[in-house]
Amino acid sequence: MQSLGKESEAAIKKDQRYLWHNITPYSEQSPPMIAASASGSWVTDVDGNKYLDGMSGLWCVNVGYGRKELAEAAYNQLLSLPYFPLTQSHMPAIALAEKLNEWLEGDYVIFFSNSGSEANEAAFKIVRQYHQQTGQHYRSKLIARYRGYHGSSLGALSATGQAQRKYKYEPLAAGFLHVAPPDSYRRPAGMTVEAFNLQCAQAIEDTIVWEGAETVAAVIMEPVITGGGVIVPEQIYLDRVQEICRKYGVLLIMDEVICGFGRSGRKFGHQNFGIKPDIVTMAKGLTSAYLPLSATAVRKDIYEAFKDSSDGYGHFRHVNTFGGNPAACALALCNLEIMEQEQLVERADILGQRLYSGLSGLLDHKLVGDIRSFGLILGIELVADKATRQPAGLDTVKGIIADCKAKGLIIGKNGDTVAGFNNVLTLAPPLSSTDSDIQFIVDTLTAVLNGSWGA
Repeated sequence: MQSLGKESEAAIKKDQRYLWHNITPYSEQSPPMIAASASGSWVTDVDGNKYLDGMSGLWCVNVGYGRKELAEAAYNQLLSLPYFPLTQSHMPAIALAEKLNEWLEGDYVIFFSNSGSEANEAAFKIVRQYHQQTGQHYRSKLIARYRGYHGSSLGALSATGQAQRKYKYEPLAAGFLHVAPPDSYRRPAGMTVEAFNLQCAQAIEDTIVWEGAETVAAVIMEPVITGGGVIVPEQIYLDRVQEICRKYGVLLIMDEVICGFGRSGRKFGHQNFGIKPDIVTMAKGLTSAYLPLSATAVRKDIYEAFKDSSDGYGHFRHVNTFGGNPAACALALCNLEIMEQEQLVERADILGQRLYSGLSGLLDHKLVGDIRSFGLILGIELVADKATRQPAGLDTVKGIIADCKAKGLIIGKNGDTVAGFNNVLTLAPPLSSTDSDIQFIVDTLTAVLNGSWGA
């Protein structure tokens, strides 16, 4: 059992006085953990308690904590050129853009921002302007999926298919449409997984046709819906989605903010399915969250359309003060080098299989309806009734998370997504996790579920 000491008590008083937390209800009875240091997959709080971070922060510390070489890469760059706007250029941004093309295995031009939300905002503006530049003036609508998450800014939130994230912030941006996700666990009785995935893909084509194909600009999706409940599609689904987009001249945006940079067991999640997107958005694992940086990768031939300035408005009139910061770019390059040298992409695939194998026995547990994995991402869907698949209540989900934390394990959930369906426990430990780290996750979560929650 972790203890709350004098250091935490003093810090919590100031925390509650001065700090507004991300997506967290205010509660004096449930104070936050005050982190002090971290190394590898482990975080230590101000009282000396240690926790295995089974979520890599927010799905992002891919190479683990405490990497001195990353700090040194940023430090050295700060000494020589701490800042220069990308209205001009600098060498770290050039080198990183080249490296990202290598990882993407395609021909892309890179626009840098700071966060996943901003990367998606840039993508939305790019696709709308691209269609204007190519004479398709009515293409403005974007199709996304319910339960998917694409950011918190107003445009990105409009693409997000999670009603609880939007509540009290609407009306949002116009022109965003949503279709059902390929949640195979909740497919109609008697329908095969393949048929259900094709039906979900068909919903995208139907929407394009019903809206008027000439009005639809793009489809945006994560390869796998992550924060919305770890919803993993079948290969046939993404094959069909790509085919539909090409058929109607609709651009395909892959949101790789979480699935990217090795998390899927490949460099990017869409590569697991052999998909060739028109635009790829990325953040989080790009720097393993050591500094803010995101990128919007745009297929080269799409970029070429922005060279037409005959009306004075052909260029992309979008600016980001801090996007592509030299220190962040230098750090990102070092981060990718670490992944290559330590073969962390391949390691993610191995650890993901080990984590799923270790926890698969929980499928017999009365509260576990389904376990889904994608590389080193795992979701455990909790149910109140296995026969009806009624989602477990929030008290159950929070209780299990609290019991894991009390034993030194931090896990996540798909919180504030869709009413009644915030019932999926999530795991995404650092790709650098050791075998013993993975075993600790398996042993701790198994002990918690088979303890008081198994009675």
